[in-house]
Amino acid sequence: MLCTRCHHFEAAPDGVLCAGCATPAGFATPPTAVAPKIWLRSPVGLGRATALLLGLAAAVDVFALGADFLMYDVTGDLAVGDTGAAVLDRADLADTLTAAAGSAQVLVLLACAVVFVIWLWRVRRNAEVFAPDGHHKARGWVIAGWVVPIASLWYPRRVVVDIWDASRTGEKPGGHALINVWWTLWLLTNTIGRFLYTAFDEADTSQEIRDSMTQMMFADGVDLVAALVAAAVVLRLTRMQNEKAHQGPAVPVAV
Repeated sequence: MLCTRCHHFEAAPDGVLCAGCATPAGFATPPTAVAPKIWLRSPVGLGRATALLLGLAAAVDVFALGADFLMYDVTGDLAVGDTGAAVLDRADLADTLTAAAGSAQVLVLLACAVVFVIWLWRVRRNAEVFAPDGHHKARGWVIAGWVVPIASLWYPRRVVVDIWDASRTGEKPGGHALINVWWTLWLLTNTIGRFLYTAFDEADTSQEIRDSMTQMMFADGVDLVAALVAAAVVLRLTRMQNEKAHQGPAVPVAV
């Protein structure tokens, strides 16, 4: 019979695992006599790197919130006609910090996106070993789901839900509350957030800028929470797959 873990090599006599999968390490590379199409690979390193970058994104959002508040405060002074030297110096500082925060957010977002998709590809491949028939979307949607219009509104969530279900270690079906919260926040930060940032860019007068800063603080706050929840999803799913791999396949017990 085929190995019940990798589904590519013959199991040892009187066993359910092949020689490669029977080793203590849950993510051992299979024997190379025949090149398999897919096998388990540890997501732990990628998961930690992804969570670390998401934590960095959250820290940048905290910095952005501080810059937003300073801009909100100083534009309030300018709106009432206070143009003293101290106020103008604070206005220059607020401009500098706001611009720096915006640039940092873009750079960290790009880094997070690249590493997150690499991690997601890894856990999706592992999930196909755990449950080959448990996926509603083809593997290519791990990447395409983020960029195809309309489909990007729900395909990535469907991919993550399927991976989550395939990676469960218990017999009872698990809920998807954490995934749903993460996806809701992601949609908010990429729709409402984008609109609010545009409103800030189009503001001209001190009062308009001050009014837009309350919206910017809301957008950056949502982005901050979204990054933290995304990190929780990554760490939880990584741990689930690591535990499932080291537990080995479930073996029926005769009664």
